[in-house]
Amino acid sequence: MILNEIIVHKKKDLEELKTRFPLHRLREAVEHSEHRERREARPIRPFRKAVSNSAQLNLICELKKASPSEGILREDFQPLRIASMFEYAGAAAISVLTESHYFKGRPSYLKTVRQVTHIPLLRKDFIFETYQLYETALLEADAFLLIASLLTESELRNLISLGRDLTLDALVEVHSEEDLKKALAAGADLIGINNRDLKTLEVDPERAKKLIPHIPKGIPVVVESGLTRHEELMEYKSLGIHAFLVGTCIMKSEDIVAKICELLGKDKKWRR
Repeated sequence: MILNEIIVHKKKDLEELKTRFPLHRLREAVEHSEHRERREARPIRPFRKAVSNSAQLNLICELKKASPSEGILREDFQPLRIASMFEYAGAAAISVLTESHYFKGRPSYLKTVRQVTHIPLLRKDFIFETYQLYETALLEADAFLLIASLLTESELRNLISLGRDLTLDALVEVHSEEDLKKALAAGADLIGINNRDLKTLEVDPERAKKLIPHIPKGIPVVVESGLTRHEELMEYKSLGIHAFLVGTCIMKSEDIVAKICELLGKDKKWRR
């Protein structure tokens, strides 16, 4: 199963990283006055607020070179240029893939993309340890992804709590009613519903439609995976959803700005 392979690789990479840069040194770097002052002085980019505007469609555009289901999505992969296009076209936030083996991402993309954008950045990776949250803070992300099915309720609660201490929003991804119950019990205040089955990689747009009614009012919801058309977003909007994470169809598009504008239902051209 591809998910198991990803987790094995991730844990191996994490152990190697800890050897080079132990947790106590990483924590000290994050809590060091110079880093803390720089983090507190920079303009705040609240991720949860950015995707919660009910007056519009809020698109989280995903920066990724490859995926396990599609392989290489974009040969001409220029993170800074693409991120600039995302913001110009009207993205509410940017999801940055930092997993290296299957998505061809790099943690360093977060800091570099931050330099050319003004909208919030979500670190999308397979996160299951506190070490990764301190790393995420040091990389200057604004939010991080947690996958409920990979974590216990206690682990979720602890990571969400630490994220708040580090001024990071947690987008908790669910795939089932059981995941959702666990996420809510752990204190999640931002839910992502992934229409893609992590085991089979198949997409079922009905998954989100079935789970939406079980989410309490006041908790923003992000629908993920398989979204390619404006009409699909509008159908979810009719169910009360205003935030969407879209990656593959944008990354495969010849004209990224045009595709984002098409999804949002507006006209705009990329400035040359």
